[in-house]
Amino acid sequence: MNKGILYLIPTPLADDLPLEPSAFNLLDKASGDLENNAIYIEDHKPARRRWLSWGLERNVITHFIQYNEHNMNESLQSAISQLSNGMNILLMSDGGLPAFCDPGAKLVRRCHENGITVKCLPHHNSISQAIALSGFECNEFHFYGFPPRKSELRQSFYQRVVKESTTAILMDTPYRLKKMLEELKNIGLKRKVFLATNLNAKNEMLYFGNISKVISKLTEEKAEFILIIE
Repeated sequence: MNKGILYLIPTPLADDLPLEPSAFNLLDKASGDLENNAIYIEDHKPARRRWLSWGLERNVITHFIQYNEHNMNESLQSAISQLSNGMNILLMSDGGLPAFCDPGAKLVRRCHENGITVKCLPHHNSISQAIALSGFECNEFHFYGFPPRKSELRQSFYQRVVKESTTAILMDTPYRLKKMLEELKNIGLKRKVFLATNLNAKNEMLYFGNISKVISKLTEEKAEFILIIE
């Protein structure tokens, strides 16, 4: 049996703003096929208000499944069971990006650990989108940006990164993707990593695991990317 997909649905921060078209289309399509799709929301009242303002099917509201900090421990296993049995889950927060400093991160993490695909609809910020897709707890993180170009400076840069205990976010030019991964492997990085390449493009790929596993799974050696070290 094919597994379902967890979709992260970014929503406007303000109630009176429209939903992004691809998000609207996905929710509208899912509304007509609740046998294969489940709508997970943060709180019923704001979700209902927004749902109606977007002009989506009213009858779907009674099928909303609540997922937040109060019930996530109980809901998590049920969600993974649904996904493992072929059900898609569309996850929304009350406003903004679900799984970014949000209980949805635990669900995303569990999906990665169980080989379940996670996708995020277009979002205006690639860094926060990559963090949400990683499933890492990111109440605190450090954006390091691009490493220096010179080899000796890159080594000291990486050593500084791995000594820190907070989640680290790195980027580099597309043709240095494989090089960065190999350099981190060579300094003995043991922490889990998440690699997002070509976000929101047709050839988007997401990788999760230890650095050796990510290198072995990499399908492109040149791509726009964001690397997150847990």
